[in-house]
Amino acid sequence: MSTRNLPECWGHRGASSALPENTLASFEAAIRDGAEGIETGIHLPSPMIASANLLRKDLERTTGTKGLINEKDWYGENGMEHARTVKEPKQSIPTLFETLTLLMKDENTHVQLNIDCKVNNDPDRLFSTMHTCISTFSDWETRLAPRILLGLWHSSFIIPALKHVPYLRRAHIGSSPHLAREYFWSHVEAFSIEFGALCSMEGQRFIAECTEAGKKVLVWTVNKEEEMMEAVRWNVHAILTDVTWVWLELRGKLKADYEQASRLPRSFLWTTFRFYTVMQLWYWRQQRIKLESLRGPFARVPPLITASSP
Repeated sequence: MSTRNLPECWGHRGASSALPENTLASFEAAIRDGAEGIETGIHLPSPMIASANLLRKDLERTTGTKGLINEKDWYGENGMEHARTVKEPKQSIPTLFETLTLLMKDENTHVQLNIDCKVNNDPDRLFSTMHTCISTFSDWETRLAPRILLGLWHSSFIIPALKHVPYLRRAHIGSSPHLAREYFWSHVEAFSIEFGALCSMEGQRFIAECTEAGKKVLVWTVNKEEEMMEAVRWNVHAILTDVTWVWLELRGKLKADYEQASRLPRSFLWTTFRFYTVMQLWYWRQQRIKLESLRGPFARVPPLITASSP
C-alpha cells in the first residue's frame, strides 16, 4: 500500500463526460464517484436578475438557446429558468444558490467548489451578488466559505474579489506561467493551469517555483490515464477531469501498488506537438490577446492591497 500523497479529484463541470455539464445531476454524479471537488463557470444574467447562473457562455452548444447568458433574463416566458440541456437526460440550468444548497447537504460538506469567474461578467456586480447568495446560508462563514475557491482569469477581478468576498480563497486560471507570475502571484494561493502548459520547460519551472513558495497547482482538463499519471509525477494538488471515475480508479490502483500502476507510457510528451514550448508560447499569446480584448490590459495589483468585508 503506497503512502504517497496523490492529487485530489475535482470534477470539471461535474462528471461532464457522463451527464450534461454544469448541471446538478453532473455535480451529484461527480460527488457520488468520490470527487473531492467540483468546478463550474459562473455568469450573471441581465441586470434585473439577482441570482448568479452557472453555465458556459456558449448557450447554443449546451441548451440550443441562441445568445449570451449575460444578455438573458432568468424569469419570464423566454427566461433561462425554462432552458434545458441538449444532452440527455435533459437538465435545467442550476443557479448558484441551488449549487451551494447541494454542497450544504450533510453528506456533501467535504466537497469543495471551484468557481470559474468568466471574464465577460462585471466583477463588482458578480462578487457582490455572490456574497449576497453565500451569506444567506446558516453558518456560511465556517461551513461554506472555506470550501469555495474563486478562479480568476484576469487581474481586473482581483480588487473586486478583495472588496466583496475577501473571505474566499483565490486561484488564477490560465495557461501562461508568465501571466500567473506577473499579475497574480501575491494575490492567490493556487494556480489552475492547463495541462499542456505544464508539459513545457517553462511549465516545469513554474511548478518548481510554486512548490518552493507553498503555492498549490491544479491542472486541467486531464482525461487520459497517461496524462493523469504525469500530473501525479508533478505532485499537483488536484486534477480537474471530465471523467472523475477514471482518475479515481487509477488513484485507487496507485494507492494499492504504485510501482505497477504507474507504468504508463510517457512518449506522448515528445510526440504531441502542442506540448512543445514553441506552440505553448503561441497559445499563451493568443490567450492574452483574447482576455485583453474582453477586459482590457492586464495590470499589476500592489501586493499589500486589502479590503474590508462588505
